[in-house]
Amino acid sequence: MRKIGLTGGIGAGKSAVSKLLVSYGAVLVDSDLISREVVAPGTPGLAAVVAEFGAGVLAADGSLDRPALGAVVFADPERLKALNAIVHPLVRQRSAELEAAAAPDAVVVHDVPLLAENGLAPLYDRVVVVDADEEVRLDRLVRLRGMAESEARSRMAAQASREQRLAVADLVVANNGTLEELEQRVRAVWEQLTGAR
Repeated sequence: MRKIGLTGGIGAGKSAVSKLLVSYGAVLVDSDLISREVVAPGTPGLAAVVAEFGAGVLAADGSLDRPALGAVVFADPERLKALNAIVHPLVRQRSAELEAAAAPDAVVVHDVPLLAENGLAPLYDRVVVVDADEEVRLDRLVRLRGMAESEARSRMAAQASREQRLAVADLVVANNGTLEELEQRVRAVWEQLTGAR
């Protein structure tokens, strides 16, 4: 089994890269999806978040109100640390379960947005960083995700710098261009990941 860490700043195109890698045969362990799973209604994770942040982070249906929680944690680094202390151990546990279920010869791609921030690079055989210019990322967040520019900038600022991410990279996928260009780059990375076995 090859364990690959995949990361990139918000808006860099990490999700597009992970979809391409899966289409080539990778097993995906998606930290964002898992982080939603571990705070779903009825979970101990959601109970812990409510205990820390109060019932104001719940939607009317009892699910986590992500925008309300985001408004709190992305404006205050200490509150973000408190949230991460609850969610990250649960995500790590579930990720380990999913990895253990993969075939022995699988290429397991761990999609980890905060890989650089949390010093997780040593956990992986290779680290792939999806990289895009700040202006490109900002445009994608505002135009494609509908974020206010101030919110997009706040979220970008809460993450590792481009230099910090590139410092942990074994392979870099540049993603300032078209999907066709991205696919060519990801195919080349896949060949490097599988050819080195």
